[in-house]
Amino acid sequence: MDFYQVLEKRRTIRDFSDREVTDEVLEKVLGAAFKAPTNDHLRQFELVVVRGQENIARLISPVLKNTKEIQETGLNAGASTMDKDEYAMFSDALPKQQRMLIQSNCLVLPFFRQKGYPLCKPADQSSLNYFASAWAAVENILLAATAEGCACAFRIPIGNESEYVKQAVGAPDEYEFTCFLAIGYAAENAHICKQKDIQVKDRIHKNNW
Repeated sequence: MDFYQVLEKRRTIRDFSDREVTDEVLEKVLGAAFKAPTNDHLRQFELVVVRGQENIARLISPVLKNTKEIQETGLNAGASTMDKDEYAMFSDALPKQQRMLIQSNCLVLPFFRQKGYPLCKPADQSSLNYFASAWAAVENILLAATAEGCACAFRIPIGNESEYVKQAVGAPDEYEFTCFLAIGYAAENAHICKQKDIQVKDRIHKNNW
């Protein structure tokens, strides 16, 4: 698949089929993380793969409660402030937060080793380099999965989810959990949220200093 086709085709999919991602495909997809730019060229990633719906369900047990709280408060409050595309996306996404991670039957937990600064508590703009490195790696995974015909959905941990996961897998203190990343194959009737139509020329501002 052409690179620009991959960019166009990549979508967050929250409805998965029962087709499993093979170890061979998964290794290729996750290997893309180590091709991303990274701070100090350190490649400080560790990727935990969890298979089996019961195993995944135990690992993500805090997700249901946290999502329900957001759904009952944030979504209702946002109905009057979000544009229609944003509201439609959240309306579809929130009820599926737990189900999508389990249904994929392949949950990847990316960890990034911190050095000098806590990943989620940057001291200044320069210390965001570690955070940027972690997300550049995740983006590479998303694009590689798309190129392999797979579908992905990720959830950024909230509340107690990050610490719960770190304790569950025995992650060392210096590693920060990045996101829950489900990788699978889209269900036949998978919902695809509408993307905003962005006119690139309207977002490029040329300035002759």
